[in-house]
Amino acid sequence: MAQCEQLTSPVDAVIRRMRALDAELPARDGVAVFNRVYLAVTEAVDRGIDTGRFADARAAITLDVRFAERYLTAVDTAADERRPPACWRPLFQYRRHPGVRPLQFALAGINAHIGHDLALALVDACRTLGCEPVELEDEFDRVGDLLVSLEERIREDLMPGPDLLQIADPLTHLLGSWSLERARDATWSAARALWALRRLPDLAEEFTERLDAAVGFASRMLLTPLPD
Repeated sequence: MAQCEQLTSPVDAVIRRMRALDAELPARDGVAVFNRVYLAVTEAVDRGIDTGRFADARAAITLDVRFAERYLTAVDTAADERRPPACWRPLFQYRRHPGVRPLQFALAGINAHIGHDLALALVDACRTLGCEPVELEDEFDRVGDLLVSLEERIREDLMPGPDLLQIADPLTHLLGSWSLERARDATWSAARALWALRRLPDLAEEFTERLDAAVGFASRMLLTPLPD
C-alpha cells in the first residue's frame, strides 16, 4: 500500500500544476482551453490507475508523468519567453487570436501533445523502466482510448451550434481533415522508430526535429483563423 501511494504522488503533482494553470489563465486563452482538456484526461487516467484499469500501475504512472512533463515544460519555456518545441509554437502564438475557435485550440494542443510529445514520452518511459516499447503498448492504447472518447466529447461541447452555421461550415471542413486515431497510430510508429535509433544519436535527433516540425505544421493548419 505504501508503495502504491508513493507511485501515485507524481500524478497528483501533475494534476495540481494543471489545476493551478486553470485558475491562473483567462478562460478564453488558447492554452487554457487545451489545459482544461488535458486536465480532464489526466484525472481520468488517475482514476483508471486507482480503480485498477491499468494492469501495470507503475508503467501507466511513468508514461503519464513523462507525457505531462513535456507539456508543462513547454508552458514554462513559453512563460520564460524562450522558444518551445515547434509543435507547440502555433498554440502559444495564436492563443489570443480572436478568429481562432476554442475547438481549434483544443485539437491543436492535442495534436502537438499526441503527435510529438507522446512518442518521446514513451521512449522516456522505456528508459526509466528498462523495457521495450511493446511492453508499454497496453498502457499506450488505454491512454489513447481515453483521448479518443474525450475528443468526441470536446467536438460536441465546443462545436458551434446551428445558429452559427456560417462559422461551422469552414470549421467542420478544416477539422475534418485531422484524426486522433491516425495521429495515435503515427505516434506509435514514431516511438518505435526512435527506440530503434536510440544508439544512433545523430539520426535520432534529426528524426525528432523533423517530427517536431511536421506536427507543428499540422497544428498551424488547425489554428487557421476563421471569419466571424
